[in-house]
Amino acid sequence: MTTLTPAAAADRTGVSLDTLRYYEREGLIGPIRRSAGGRREYTEDDVFWIGLVTCFRKAGLGIADLREFVAILRAEHSAQDRVAFLRERRAALEQRVAALRRAMEVLDEKIAYYS
Repeated sequence: MTTLTPAAAADRTGVSLDTLRYYEREGLIGPIRRSAGGRREYTEDDVFWIGLVTCFRKAGLGIADLREFVAILRAEHSAQDRVAFLRERRAALEQRVAALRRAMEVLDEKIAYYS
């Protein structure tokens, strides 16, 4: 099995080493396996999860939301529970996108007005 060093995992996922450690401390990824010398070794599965957590963070999910989602996955809740969680967060994201579009329209109007 191919593993990545923390630096390589950080480069590959676009997050800092501090962020990787934070995600691990918060239980959002991992547990991360360790070498005989105690160094973290990231697998492709870890890289996938880091990417998923990063995507959800960019979508506006907070750490509490992410902890809840991880708990749903780890407790082997039904697929319906997982889908319900994701649909709720998607609906909130749609509302944020709509608000951003309205704000952009206002900015465009002001740009046109002042041009």
